[in-house]
Amino acid sequence: MEMKLDERGLSPYRNFTRAEWATLRADTPQPLQPDEIARLQGLNDRLSLSQIEEIYLPLSRLLSMYVGATQKLFRAMQRFLGPEEGGKMPYIIGVAGSVAVGKSTTSRVLQALLGRWPNTPKVALVTTDGFLLPNAVLEQEGLMGRKGFPESYDLPALLHFLSDIKAGRRPVRAPIYSHFNYDVMPNESVEVDQPDILIVEGLNVLQTSRPPKDGKGIPFVSDFFDFRIYIDADEAILERWYVERFMRLRQTAFRDPAAYFHRYSTLSDSEADATARSIWHTINLANLRENILPTRQRADLILRKGGDHEVEAVALRKL
Repeated sequence: MEMKLDERGLSPYRNFTRAEWATLRADTPQPLQPDEIARLQGLNDRLSLSQIEEIYLPLSRLLSMYVGATQKLFRAMQRFLGPEEGGKMPYIIGVAGSVAVGKSTTSRVLQALLGRWPNTPKVALVTTDGFLLPNAVLEQEGLMGRKGFPESYDLPALLHFLSDIKAGRRPVRAPIYSHFNYDVMPNESVEVDQPDILIVEGLNVLQTSRPPKDGKGIPFVSDFFDFRIYIDADEAILERWYVERFMRLRQTAFRDPAAYFHRYSTLSDSEADATARSIWHTINLANLRENILPTRQRADLILRKGGDHEVEAVALRKL
């Protein structure tokens, strides 16, 4: 995966094949047990031991160095300026990419691995799904068909959450989203209490908008990130993964009469395939092309996946 060059043949990224990236693991031990690896794997994702060893262990080593350097700078600034109310500032990692690309699996693996490093014993994970507007609001605003697009999120609430995290406030609460109910859970939240690292996973977390000329615009979500990861794959592969996941859910979660998408469980195989592809093209592919893919170049690191869910290449932004 060669990232885009400018007219002089230069790129802001350093590109690695999988084999080249794997050597950066050095002697980092592999701490995850087989049962833990199985739990970290997503519904339609595959997480091999080789991928952990060759992709995620080098990445966790790199991130540990970034976090350690930031912690060292923070302590130096405290000595220079004096202690500041609010305590430590968590290091925030953003993970972006299309529906079905494996963001959740990557985020869970990083949480498990980074929590093993001596300088980061406390790693929290939050998904921006919890900051989606409730279905009742989306229906009122005519946005149910654009769920997952930037306008379907409670952006002020998400920015307030990230601002509190960066300010070192404790504890901070994030809303919870239920994929079973396909809605935000009212009066339910998860507590995030001053972690050393916070991983924020979501479709549009790297997106920007045109800044206002008066300079008074609200910040972007990614303004709070210390490191940005984008997970990439070809559109045809993403569509196949989405359809495969839909078909599996049709045989499992959708069968529950209480599930939001229970109606899909009675479709024939051909009807289900056609329905999944229609949803993909009208909603998820449109969102990918309009909002998600254009943010790829804003990432500090890009993981490029092949059709077997394995990362084939890595691009790291140069310092």
